[in-house]
Amino acid sequence: MIDNNKIIIYGGTGHYGNKVVKKLVDKGSLVKVVSRNYEKARRKFGDNIEIIEGDVLNRDFIVESLKDVKAIVICLSAGNRKQIRQMKQIEQDAVLTIFEEAKKAGIKRLVYMSGYEIKKQLLLDLNVLEFGEIKLEIESKIFQSDFNWTILGNAPSSEIFFTFVRNGKMVVPGGGLKAIPSISPEDVGEITAQTVLRDDLNGKRIKLTGPNAFTFPQVAKLFSELTGKKVKHIKIPLFVFNMVSLIILPFNPFVRFLYKSLKLLNNFPSDMAENVPEDHKLLRKLFDYEPVSLDMEIRRRIKENKL
Repeated sequence: MIDNNKIIIYGGTGHYGNKVVKKLVDKGSLVKVVSRNYEKARRKFGDNIEIIEGDVLNRDFIVESLKDVKAIVICLSAGNRKQIRQMKQIEQDAVLTIFEEAKKAGIKRLVYMSGYEIKKQLLLDLNVLEFGEIKLEIESKIFQSDFNWTILGNAPSSEIFFTFVRNGKMVVPGGGLKAIPSISPEDVGEITAQTVLRDDLNGKRIKLTGPNAFTFPQVAKLFSELTGKKVKHIKIPLFVFNMVSLIILPFNPFVRFLYKSLKLLNNFPSDMAENVPEDHKLLRKLFDYEPVSLDMEIRRRIKENKL
């Protein structure tokens, strides 16, 4: 008799996915992770989970991966240098194949990681439709499905603020003058783990964020206050990044992807930022966890001499 009791994580070695895996293991769940590199995944997770090596672009592999599975978490992302040319195949085609094969296998529980809140008109206005159209397509398919589904709209990782800090300077293309939501990867892992283990969140799209939205200048000031060292915020004109990304597009499409993400970041809607505290309050009502705030993350890195 087959015991269909495992939770499979597609994208489980990624920025958010690996946190989901670890939180589920901590909760005693049987977890299966899909990876293109078995040894790398084993070094990351140890022997507490099942790792299957393969390519999500291969339908036969997806069929095999879904054996003994009761629930699915999809956090696939191709937003890196190595996979950017395969974004549509990985984030759309592979996900739709997972849906098809999961339905055939009788798997009902599905959790899908998406963007915080995707407004098609904003994407059109900024001419960055391709930055969010895949997720819009996937969400549309989920809405029409009969899965027991939950969509988690993740805010940008709080890691984004640390990325721009070097040698006492926060150098930001466009300046990052609009307040944006952010969330600790630890919080994403905990909330997602709780979500997939629950059956009462069917048909819900939940926005995941920390308690406040910040501009980059505000974060630079926070860095300065907590570290005791001046962190100077410096704005680089975004058009410069645009020009560079166009010039090297044939050789490195990843830089163009970064430009479009920065363009979106610098035009984050004010009304959405204003709603962040309420979105966070809802999370605290729905889930049992202690949030890792941005100042807590800064203090942790100071303690570990990483700042």
